[in-house]
Amino acid sequence: MSARPEKALVFAAGLGTRMRPITLSLPKPLVRVGGKAMLDHVLDRLEDAGVSEAIVNVHWLADQIEDHLRGRAAPRITISDERDLLLDQGGGVVKVLDEFGGKPFFICNTDALWVDEPESQIARLARAWDGAKMDVLLLLADMKTSLGVEGRGDFFSDAQGRLSRPTPGENAPYVYTGVGIIKSELFEGCPLAPFRLAPFFFAAAERGRLFGLPLNGRWLHVGAPETIEEAEKVYRAAVA
Repeated sequence: MSARPEKALVFAAGLGTRMRPITLSLPKPLVRVGGKAMLDHVLDRLEDAGVSEAIVNVHWLADQIEDHLRGRAAPRITISDERDLLLDQGGGVVKVLDEFGGKPFFICNTDALWVDEPESQIARLARAWDGAKMDVLLLLADMKTSLGVEGRGDFFSDAQGRLSRPTPGENAPYVYTGVGIIKSELFEGCPLAPFRLAPFFFAAAERGRLFGLPLNGRWLHVGAPETIEEAEKVYRAAVA
């Protein structure tokens, strides 16, 4: 049986440029929807799925995020400090790679939320993980029902869940939710420098080792100020 992910890297170091002017004084992960910071939505879902430790990287308005997390007991929080240099997601992984002990780990953005799921989507993702055939497994959402989504979609999926990218001009049915599982060994030998994570997904797709799991529920991408109010309405209606 392939190793299961036990830890998560939560990306909370971004500048939140699209969320300005809110993020001039408040880090994007602390924007609230449904009475709770987006960062807490992510951490609560990791806790519910039994994830033992969440490594949270910080850069912009880092003190606020650290203060917010100080009283959190589960999952156990480790801060990855990127105040001196924002490493982007790829470099952020390299900075904490030793923390994962060579095992696969969850990756989680902090600008996404989902509703109406009958069970833990993080737990579903962990059950679906098969390191023998996968290098990356992404939680996907339906383009048609997702909130705050633009563009032509990110991926097609075959009957086995293997993902492929659309060609220029094509419309793909699925969008990446910002949550997934990835193998540690993909980053061995990578420099501690800023670089993006997406090329690792695309390279895995070329190898036939990028897979996706469709979300049970509706994805809410809270990436800009105008999406907060609508996300608030959808979320509160779903949990009422």
